[in-house]
Amino acid sequence: MATFFMFGKYTAEAIKEISIERTQQAVAEIKKLGGEMIAMHALLGEYDLLFCVSLPGVEDAIKASVALQKLTGISFSSCPAVTVEAFDQMMAQ
Repeated sequence: MATFFMFGKYTAEAIKEISIERTQQAVAEIKKLGGEMIAMHALLGEYDLLFCVSLPGVEDAIKASVALQKLTGISFSSCPAVTVEAFDQMMAQ
């Protein structure tokens, strides 16, 4: 499984639909793709949301980004991530 950070920006319409139920649907959408929602945070600044998800691969991250936008109206930008320890090991090789 790979880790991805998904940065979300609300649209005016998406803000109107904020609910616990929609959040639960977003988590279920990640699970349908074989993934796990590790953490979810609301942000101030350039982005409104940050989801940390575990997914099988890049194709699944793309599918998740599109599926969540269809479901919520929120646009997501996704970035793959590795731990600093894994990064250090890659750079040592």
